[in-house]
Amino acid sequence: MPPVPGRPEDFDGHGIDVVTQARLWENPSWFAFRFNYLSLRYNIPLYGSIEQRYGLVRPQVAVIYSLGLRDQVTARDIGISYGFPKNTLSRAIVSLEKRGLITRQRHPTDKRSWLLSLTPEGRKLFVDTLPRFVHVQDEMLKPLTPKERETLSVLLAKIVLATFSWPAEGVPGLPPFPDDANSEPAAHDASAA
Repeated sequence: MPPVPGRPEDFDGHGIDVVTQARLWENPSWFAFRFNYLSLRYNIPLYGSIEQRYGLVRPQVAVIYSLGLRDQVTARDIGISYGFPKNTLSRAIVSLEKRGLITRQRHPTDKRSWLLSLTPEGRKLFVDTLPRFVHVQDEMLKPLTPKERETLSVLLAKIVLATFSWPAEGVPGLPPFPDDANSEPAAHDASAA
């Protein structure tokens, strides 16, 4: 495997454990590791502090944050963006409505859907928590120059937009597992469960 880009020439370990070092610079899935690592470093402290302060779990915060950016959207719109299962999102919406943080009104053209909006209390919660999200992002981006931040934003957007052309079943061209290439799908044996 060719070396993974990004290892500083003067790198002396910086107190990073050996597994993380291997995942950073000896890993054929370097993008996924780096992306997931940063996501965890971003999400865990933010969602944890909001849950502790406001008693809201991540799907609920996702609804508040989505509506803070764009009111009058459907649960389906939020679900597509976040990837939460339908029932998880439904529970979050019901609980937020009971707490008086969001409202629902019938969609004018699709009678099966509801348009969601923040109440004034929900909007206040969004405004009060947004600086925390921005702060953690700014801390993560500190090592980058303004031009590097702009480049990173453009490149990540390009990757995200490309995924919208993927088939509904998932990742295009995903190779089979080695033992799947020459075998028939196994029949489900109900007695084995």
